[in-house]
Amino acid sequence: MKNISFLFKYLKYLLSAKTPHGIHSPFVFELVNKVINKKGSYYAYEKIEKLRRKFLISSKEIEVTDFGTGKSGKRIISEIAERSLKNKKYGQLLFRLVNHFKPTTILELGTSLGISTSYLACANPNAKVITIEGCPNISNEAKNNFESLGLKNIETVVGNFDIILSAVLCRLPTADCQLVFFDGNHKKIPTLNYFSQCLEYAHNDSIFVFDDIHWSDEMEEAWEEIKSNPLVTVTIDLFFLGLVFFRKEQAKENFIVRF
Repeated sequence: MKNISFLFKYLKYLLSAKTPHGIHSPFVFELVNKVINKKGSYYAYEKIEKLRRKFLISSKEIEVTDFGTGKSGKRIISEIAERSLKNKKYGQLLFRLVNHFKPTTILELGTSLGISTSYLACANPNAKVITIEGCPNISNEAKNNFESLGLKNIETVVGNFDIILSAVLCRLPTADCQLVFFDGNHKKIPTLNYFSQCLEYAHNDSIFVFDDIHWSDEMEEAWEEIKSNPLVTVTIDLFFLGLVFFRKEQAKENFIVRF
């Protein structure tokens, strides 16, 4: 039943999503053409995807603690990769967003095995990427992967987001959130709590990216509340990702864009 409901949501998205020709905001039109729907390959894509392919065939088993579900137990790396990693289409979009806007401070909530983190870090080697993961063993796997890719601009933090996020925000290198990728606890209240905490550090040029905004009714409710926040001006619904901007020079508007 859940799969049927999710398919219905996706079909609804396809029917309402706009192509670039239906977008009248110059900022969003340029973003869609130059970043979101930009074709071609970048230097980092293949080496990161090579790492993903390695995960998908790995039979290594590790002990996993999941603060989002409250479940613990042994899991195989390939299973974690299959279920948890953002597919390359969206990982590469994260890369293009960082490559285009050049944020120097990036915060990620939910490291997993580090594929999305690697895309974020590779896009701007001068950026400081702080990524938070709840499970120590998964975080260790991610660290090894960052080393294998030669990435030196990533700081890994282990802990429950509910406990440590405020402390991480307080010590951001530039005391603000230039880009935040929310990819952790996919429940309404935690998502809104993390949003509210990061919002205190947001500014005109900040970008918040939310994963799986249509994953459940709870996440859709959270997304609606985020869109209605008075500090939020522009949002872009790509179905599997939601982009949030705080540009005061933009009229408040919500876009659904085909991707």
